Amino acid sequence: MQKRSKKIGMSPGTLVHLGEQKKHEVGIELIRYSPDVYGVTQAKNLSEFQLNHQDLTKVDWVHFNGIHDTRLIEQLGQTFGIHGLVLEDIVNANQRPKAEEYDDFFFVVLQMPTFHTSTSTIKYEQLSLVLKPPFVISLVEDPGDLFDSVRGHIQQGKGRIRKMGADYLAYALIDCVVDNHFIVMENMSDMIETLEQQVIGDPKPAHLKTLYKIKRELLFLRKSLWGSREALGLLYRNESKLISKEVRFFLRDVYDHLIYMMDTLETYRDIVSGILEIYLSSQSNRMNEIMKVLTIIATLFIPLTFIVGIYGMNFENMPEIHSRYGYASVWGIMITLTMIMLAYFRKRKWM
Repeated sequence: MQKRSKKIGMSPGTLVHLGEQKKHEVGIELIRYSPDVYGVTQAKNLSEFQLNHQDLTKVDWVHFNGIHDTRLIEQLGQTFGIHGLVLEDIVNANQRPKAEEYDDFFFVVLQMPTFHTSTSTIKYEQLSLVLKPPFVISLVEDPGDLFDSVRGHIQQGKGRIRKMGADYLAYALIDCVVDNHFIVMENMSDMIETLEQQVIGDPKPAHLKTLYKIKRELLFLRKSLWGSREALGLLYRNESKLISKEVRFFLRDVYDHLIYMMDTLETYRDIVSGILEIYLSSQSNRMNEIMKVLTIIATLFIPLTFIVGIYGMNFENMPEIHSRYGYASVWGIMITLTMIMLAYFRKRKWM
């Protein structure tokens, strides 16, 4: 619900950027390729590109490194005939992962997670993807992304990407996002394992805060994976001509990866719950140990207090008071009682 109040009263399709405010200038990159052609063009405006909507022999990858410039997003819609509601979703950086089919294009939204080691937190960046052969249009929130490997394969002609169509490029970008989830989950796994060892070895109150922090991150990661699974399910099951049968097989493989990660994530959540139980049990055991020590001390002083109380009464006719060895005898009795009680406690394994 973040900042949606800015759109109250506006008509559907009105472009208002929702999300973290950005100040950088939006750049646009066009990568055009085929088995024999490769070229890269950088621009600040779509009108600077020579786009051929009829040439299906080449793939045009149009990449935006920002979504806060609504003027450029509106120009994008006019240039490629993209519905206004899709443009509205693009500039809303708080979208849930999803996939939607339109007459001549697919629209996909995914969350790209990045693990920050310094803060042990996961930051999410939205990827909006439009597949409209021969074009693939990708939009991210910030400069710098996960797709350098895809750019490298296109430039060097590695693998099958230069021989395939726009649908394969869309798959390659989606696969990068899903693979990055693996990296994030590996970091979370290391974090959970380290915390588990610390809690078992020496549980501290600070560990409880870390536990709830991890549970929160796992919850957001689960939401990202769940939505991505639904989106990939729609894509690989769809029989649209925009996605070839061969590419649907690749998409199904990505879908399987998401299923695997969701199962792994549930395991992580169970482990975290187990660590929490270990922590609470350790704290309870520690409190029980403290109470046991205090109880033993209090029990030791019960007979001693009784004896001292008797001889502390202000009566004159108490024979032991006038005895030469009365003081030493009382001390001897109290020490003997204490030793007997300690021996009894040890025998019963109470201490």
